[in-house]
Amino acid sequence: MKKVLIDDLLKSCKSKDYKEQYQFIISKIADNKLKPVIASGKNGKSPSLYKAYWLIEEEKDFRILEEELKYHIHPKISIDYYMQHLEKYEEEREWVLLLSEFLYNNDEKLKYAESVNERSFEIWKREKFLTKENGKTILNHCGIDKDYLNMYDTAEPLAYYTNTTNTPQNILIIENKDTFFSMRKHMIENSNEIFGVEIGTLIYGGGKRVIRSFNDFDFCVEPHMRKKENRILYFGDLDYEGVGMFEKLEEIFKERWNIIPFVPAYKAMLIKVDDFSKLPATKEKQNRNISQLFFSYFDEDTIRIMKEILQHDKYIPQEILNITDL
Repeated sequence: MKKVLIDDLLKSCKSKDYKEQYQFIISKIADNKLKPVIASGKNGKSPSLYKAYWLIEEEKDFRILEEELKYHIHPKISIDYYMQHLEKYEEEREWVLLLSEFLYNNDEKLKYAESVNERSFEIWKREKFLTKENGKTILNHCGIDKDYLNMYDTAEPLAYYTNTTNTPQNILIIENKDTFFSMRKHMIENSNEIFGVEIGTLIYGGGKRVIRSFNDFDFCVEPHMRKKENRILYFGDLDYEGVGMFEKLEEIFKERWNIIPFVPAYKAMLIKVDDFSKLPATKEKQNRNISQLFFSYFDEDTIRIMKEILQHDKYIPQEILNITDL
């Protein structure tokens, strides 16, 4: 029950005299729509009214919804949650019925994997229902695991430039777009060597997006790039986030490839720094929880300089290098 002040209750008949207002409240009490809050005290008028009332909400008849849940919803859908929360079922009923209809009439389509957005549209006629609307909540209330709908997530396709299908080859992952374009331009116009290392393929990682894209690596690239004998090099900003992305990639592919930092590029970045104090400040809220794996590929002097930069809350962006440095 909701407590309401008498002044709020009388707003609808504010222009009427007090006797009519009194009758209005008494009739609501008689109809069991209001109940006086005794502790609020009386208003001091004659005849008197209490200063506050409990608003008694009319109970809904959910018997039809109960029958629907028990006898019409597809048996794969659990009704336990909704039988305990019939108002929530009334609110979500449209989406539950669409799911039930799909399971009754099209369950054979679940034999074939589809993207999340494709399956979402197939069932609810809304492609973003499972990703940006309340589709996940509906599935949870229905007791249906996302895997049961045989869906897969899709990442942004990898952008890459490859100049040879020969294997083994060096594949270089670049974190930022400008550096990717500069290195690609260099390979097209000048040489396949970058800092003295022959590169067969350049991949644009796109920052944190590279982690999602590389989970679907085999679907995004040409067959020669998937060969186990290839060597994978990584080059990103010299900051906690860049080092962290290298470590995540190494974790994903450690059973398949030994991903290593592109050491000569990082050293070239350091050579171009003449005054550490002029480097940009580390971006806020970066996760600083990194291991020593990244640094293990460098000599002691280089490690000391890199750690000094990070410890002073500075970083070196890839863009410190340009096409004239390659």
